[in-house]
Amino acid sequence: MSDDAMATRVARLEERLAWFERHVTEQDKAMLEISDLLERLRREVVALRERNPVGGSSGNVEGAAVEERPPHY
Repeated sequence: MSDDAMATRVARLEERLAWFERHVTEQDKAMLEISDLLERLRREVVALRERNPVGGSSGNVEGAAVEERPPHY
């Protein structure tokens, strides 16, 4: 392989490596944002359940919805 071909190949590999490093950094930021959002949502769900418990102490939302009678009865 000639020096020019080798230099071109190395340059392409360096470009790809730089792209992958930037991509990984962006993914890490996105995962951190998603993790923060998930934690906030978990805290909100806990707060809502504490403020408005459904179905007694079991917290079974699906079972509570089945036991309730519709308003037209």
